[in-house]
Amino acid sequence: MAEREKLLEVQDLQVTFGSKRRPFTAVDGVSFDIYKGETFGLVGESGSGKTTIGRAIIRVNPVSGGQVIYNGQVISGKVSKEVDRQVIEKIQMIFQDPMASLNERAKVDYIVSEGLYNLHSHLTEAERQEKVSRALSAVGLLPEFASRFPHEFSGGQRQRIGIARALIMDPEFIIADEPISALDVSIRAQVLNLMSKLQKERGLTYLFIAHDLSVVRFISDRIGVIYRGRLMELATSEQLFAHPLHPYTKALLSAIPMPDPVGEREKKLLVYDPSVHGYTDADPPQWTEVEPGHFVRGSQRELDEYRKQLIK
Repeated sequence: MAEREKLLEVQDLQVTFGSKRRPFTAVDGVSFDIYKGETFGLVGESGSGKTTIGRAIIRVNPVSGGQVIYNGQVISGKVSKEVDRQVIEKIQMIFQDPMASLNERAKVDYIVSEGLYNLHSHLTEAERQEKVSRALSAVGLLPEFASRFPHEFSGGQRQRIGIARALIMDPEFIIADEPISALDVSIRAQVLNLMSKLQKERGLTYLFIAHDLSVVRFISDRIGVIYRGRLMELATSEQLFAHPLHPYTKALLSAIPMPDPVGEREKKLLVYDPSVHGYTDADPPQWTEVEPGHFVRGSQRELDEYRKQLIK
């Protein structure tokens, strides 16, 4: 099997907010790789640090420790104008709320091509309009929609406009921050299918951030589970759903709604209690690969137990 090419490497990432006297660490020592052409899912409760990681990668949130490497180049901390421009062009973000992420006073034509105005000033007006039309067509919207305002569209259409705004820069890597959580259930599958289709056509790589494991399972190749700024478990979608090891992962999986009313009524909901680990200075938690591609955070005692579970 050919060695997969790493597109993004997050190494021991730390993001801290607040003053030096009262700092708050939102992301603490997170490490993972994303390979070219894959969809990497990042799941966890609200406030677990998922969005903060995405914003740190795209250089919105400053990094207080560790580093982010894109295509073999460090893009976190102080970088040259050239590297900064490369990040803006090659890494794009789709935001959670399609109502808040679009400028209500601007027409769709300007919203979609805003990145072109900033970085591709050499384009003629005709070339710019052609790119806008192609981007709108790619997401299933009519080119005529360019002359309208965001309030004239539904939530699903607005999210498509947000996707078109990302696509127009011809990115390699897209951070999708809960792109469907604000949409009606009937529209969610359409947007997910659109993202899968665009990935195949354009060879895109995704970081898909969500709190809904069933959605992440549908679209992701590998999944990282995050709790209070720390990664608890990382595995392929199949491994994670077949053999969840960490108690927090098991708690998240138990909360997935079941389509069968009887099964839903009878299922046992697990509640994660961090005190079950009983970590000590003599046996602290460590991030370890317990089987090929399957990483979990735990003490030596827990890791031995996890390995026994996998053998069974």
